[in-house]
Amino acid sequence: MAGETRERMIEATVAALQHRGVAGMSFTDILASSGAARGAIYHHFPGGKAQLVAEAAERNGCEVRARLAALPVEDGPSEVVEAFLELVRPVLAASAAGGGCAVAAVTVGAGAEADDAMLRQVASTAFASWVDQLAERLTAAGLGSDATRGLAATLITLLQGAHVLCRAAGDLEPFEQVARTAKSLVAHRYPG
Repeated sequence: MAGETRERMIEATVAALQHRGVAGMSFTDILASSGAARGAIYHHFPGGKAQLVAEAAERNGCEVRARLAALPVEDGPSEVVEAFLELVRPVLAASAAGGGCAVAAVTVGAGAEADDAMLRQVASTAFASWVDQLAERLTAAGLGSDATRGLAATLITLLQGAHVLCRAAGDLEPFEQVARTAKSLVAHRYPG
């Protein structure tokens, strides 16, 4: 039961980060969303808000990495890119409706300088793991290793920029535009 409460609190924090960011989330919201009692916060997260936010961002980062690890590679790099774009489309639709990236959310000032630095490191580690995983899939799809990291970093940057642009526009058009361009560039640069 205690483990379930902790898990619910982390899940509620991921959702809060996606919609309100670190500064906009409160323990009251997390408790209400998770059904946890007030005393559960410091029982499960003795480091307070910074610990809870860090663990939620780490969890979300691992979940994204796992989804990237499942991208198909059989038909070459273009298939990986197409699958990546399809994977992130619903996430960006959520951004257009007011959501965002829980990992990116921790890069925006959260409070104490030490907490900010720690949270930025959590985000940096998660983003690097996404680039690594995507580069691994591109390599498995037959793309030369000299090109994989650059393309993987470009795709993750595309994803993060699309979060912001889709949220600002309130629709998916910024993503659709950049997705078309990315597919065209990959098809011409890495024909397979």
